[in-house]
Amino acid sequence: MDKHIDLVLFGGTGDLTMRKLLPALYRAYAENTLPENLKIFTTCRSEKQKSDYLSNAETALNKFLNSSEIDSEKIAQFLSLVCPILVDINDSDSGWVGLSDSISIGVGDSSREQIYYFAIAPSLFSICCQQLDEKKLIGKNSRVVLEKPIGYDKTSAEEINESVARYFKEEQTFRIDHYLGKETVQNLMILRFSNLLFENMWDRNSIDHIQISLNETVGLEGRAGFYDDAGALRDMVQNHLLQLLCLVAMEPPNQNNSANIRAEKLKVLRSLRLIAQSEIKQHTIRGQYVTGEAGGKLVPGYLEELDKPESFCETFVAIRAFVDNWRWKDVPFYLRTGKRLKQRVAEIVVQFKPITHSIYSQSAGEPVPNKLVIQLQPEEKIQLYLNSKDLGKSEVKLQPAVLDLNLTGNFKHFHSDAYKRLLLDVINDDASLFIHRDEVKSAWGWIDPIIESWKQENYEPELYRSGSWGPESSNDLLSEDGRKWHLATEENCNE
Repeated sequence: MDKHIDLVLFGGTGDLTMRKLLPALYRAYAENTLPENLKIFTTCRSEKQKSDYLSNAETALNKFLNSSEIDSEKIAQFLSLVCPILVDINDSDSGWVGLSDSISIGVGDSSREQIYYFAIAPSLFSICCQQLDEKKLIGKNSRVVLEKPIGYDKTSAEEINESVARYFKEEQTFRIDHYLGKETVQNLMILRFSNLLFENMWDRNSIDHIQISLNETVGLEGRAGFYDDAGALRDMVQNHLLQLLCLVAMEPPNQNNSANIRAEKLKVLRSLRLIAQSEIKQHTIRGQYVTGEAGGKLVPGYLEELDKPESFCETFVAIRAFVDNWRWKDVPFYLRTGKRLKQRVAEIVVQFKPITHSIYSQSAGEPVPNKLVIQLQPEEKIQLYLNSKDLGKSEVKLQPAVLDLNLTGNFKHFHSDAYKRLLLDVINDDASLFIHRDEVKSAWGWIDPIIESWKQENYEPELYRSGSWGPESSNDLLSEDGRKWHLATEENCNE
């Protein structure tokens, strides 16, 4: 790769840059997948931050990389690409001149490209774009990367997107959702669209229901101010969960490119059945964690962490959703996410229907319906649950068995890094795994009525113990349909 790229990380001293972006860029450097002529500019807000930056960056790399990845010589070589620069986004006279001197010469050069990564609060997106424009740092080869959250609701999201669109065209704008960069998520499309076995069974005729869970064991982690205003529905469902739902439910794109993939995802979002206010408690569950035992120790409840006597913010959400189209008519999609849960796991579970007739006697046992489990974390793996003969018995006994494709175990040098993949896609101007403005709008169009119905119905969160699987009513959401959460079935630990 011989193109010249200037990558500017706004929010260069922030947690996201230190914990995710720099390690991701280092991994790409170590694999020789970065352009040779790449320069990384990281913005700092003080002279001390600037002078200490490279030392702090080295510390962060040693902390957040896997031990097998750490090579002091390569880290030193990588950091030679990093140029910390003093920039106050709100002050047009602070540092912008230095950034302009470093980059502006290449803005009109067709062989040079500029990538501006906004690892900053969305409230700063507009002013940052304005400053870049005034300093003539935006050209036809410039791109901008936007971190979530994109807005607080549909109106604010449109305002943010409109403010960015004044300076960057849609094809120059990359809205990032790091879950879409996970290797297993990308494998989902290959699994669906490259295997006749699954594509012929991927509809309401064969699938009973689908579960998508993004469960966390952590609490607020220093995000109290933001989280109490947002809650789990805005923080996780509007983006991560709905994007995963789109990839599971979308029709095969005509070609594997950004325009076709985005078009199919948008069809899914527009097909989501709106949840009426009269049915809000039937199809949605809100929860909030209280003190409990997690990881072998007593942890505080949400209000204790928040240091407030009262809050109706949800830290857990479960939703029964439907996609109203031919493929998915009346197939429920159960969405779940929460904090302080028993186990950190992100997974997609495709539950197939039972066979129509068993040829075996009752003594052999009932065949268990097939199930496909796509785990995104803590390990990235794909499991297919099948029926087999119990080989330990002479008579015929049905025994569930699992075909296990463990990406971490099978690929010994595999280090999953969603941000690495997505950063390389931005560098290569590939928007396939990024979110279109219309997707953001449509997602909020489904989420906003749920939030409004919660308010109108005074739907307070149900309390659940830290270290549990969430509110008991989340189990009822499935049990009233004759179903169970995948983890509840396998581990029986929802007490």
